[in-house]
Amino acid sequence: MATAPTIRDLRRAGEITDEDIDTAVDAYLAKPQVEPFRFASGYEIDLAAAVHAHQPAKAAVWDPDRSAKFKRNMLRTAILLAHPVKG
Repeated sequence: MATAPTIRDLRRAGEITDEDIDTAVDAYLAKPQVEPFRFASGYEIDLAAAVHAHQPAKAAVWDPDRSAKFKRNMLRTAILLAHPVKG
């Protein structure tokens, strides 16, 4: 049984762009409970669930001592590791 692709897999395949991922990070920062997030390719992820599943991102987002750049990088990593569904 094949594993569902991650956002990273879809980015490598050219189905999701870096700009799409940046938009998803911005959406989460604007409203952490926004769900689902739909990429231009039609794939969707629950941003809050993706962050919750990646402990370093979850911790970074709520750490006031972390820089905005670090938080964005952790959010990006959480999103890249998420398994989307085709909407």
